[in-house]
Amino acid sequence: MKQPLPPTPVPARRRPQQSRARQTSLALQHAFVRLLPERGFEALTIREIVDVAGTGLGSFYEYFANKDDLARVSVHLRSKTLLEAMHGAVAAQAGQPLAQLVRAILLALAGAHASHPLEWGAHYALERQVSDPSAYARMYERFVKEWASALTRASDGLVAGPQLEEAARTCHTIAYGLFAHAHIRGYAEGMAADTQAIARQAELALLGYLAQLQAP
Repeated sequence: MKQPLPPTPVPARRRPQQSRARQTSLALQHAFVRLLPERGFEALTIREIVDVAGTGLGSFYEYFANKDDLARVSVHLRSKTLLEAMHGAVAAQAGQPLAQLVRAILLALAGAHASHPLEWGAHYALERQVSDPSAYARMYERFVKEWASALTRASDGLVAGPQLEEAARTCHTIAYGLFAHAHIRGYAEGMAADTQAIARQAELALLGYLAQLQAP
């Protein structure tokens, strides 16, 4: 009796390391995010994505296993954009009073969201749908660490210890919650969120909270 052949191993997806390959991968990610507000995740097809990206189906499957895979990578990329904006603000304002540093962070986040706010709404809605819980938790912790660094680098900042980690987690939870929910609401209503207003609300909440921690 003829033995069945072993299953053919599935080749690993190509990692976009070279510049041209990276540009193709980014083009697909950007096309996906651009189409989300108009088409919605369920209705959006891979064919539409590659048409807007100016690539072919073959190129798509070199980098992504399916639409869900592309969505997860795109969500991660956008989250990193916010981390980089925050990191730049902290580096520029290190040594300044805590209120000034917090304000700079929130304005940097507002500026990052101000570009294509409906796409950010789609990002936050999709984040809840496609993110792996462990990957989501890891990214969340990266923001918490960035906030912890910020709170210690102000001239009147907090010192390392359990209170610092708790404060950093609370700061991120407040800022993330305000930006995310305002953009999801705007996305659902087809209206751009007012990022400057969100930054002002977050500033009032964070400075009030931090003032209580610093009170004698």
